[in-house]
Order: sequence, then structure tokens, then C-alpha cells
Amino acid sequence: MEIRIGIANTGRELSFDTNEAAADVKKAVAAALDAAATHVTLADSKGNSYIVPTAGIAYVEIGTEESRRVGFVA
Repeated sequence: MEIRIGIANTGRELSFDTNEAAADVKKAVAAALDAAATHVTLADSKGNSYIVPTAGIAYVEIGTEESRRVGFVA
């Protein structure tokens, strides 16, 4: 599933794929924002970790968990 995080005051965004469930990502980000934590840590599907300061988060877009279909649909 793809995660896209918009960073405040910049035109760029952080985008990566993760193996975590959408509910787990949503829960981690919401918990960090509710607890006024200074950062949230997320991991991608390749094992890389991302530490994102919560003060800089403009938005978080969580993709769907369905796999892409290959081929033609009649």
C-alpha cells in the first residue's frame, strides 16, 4: 500500500510503499498527533524507516490495500 505524507511549507511530499495495514498506519499517525508527540516513525516495504516530525505534517494519504489487476477486463 502506498503512503503519501505532505510536508508543510514545501511543495514536495514523502511517498513510499509499506506492508503495514492501513488501520495500523492510521492509528500510529493519529496517536502521535493526539499525544502531541514530536515525531512518528513509519517503515516501508524495503525495511527503511522514516521519522517524520508531526509539526511538519500537512496531510497523510493512505492508499488502498487491494492489489493491482493485470490484464484486460471484459
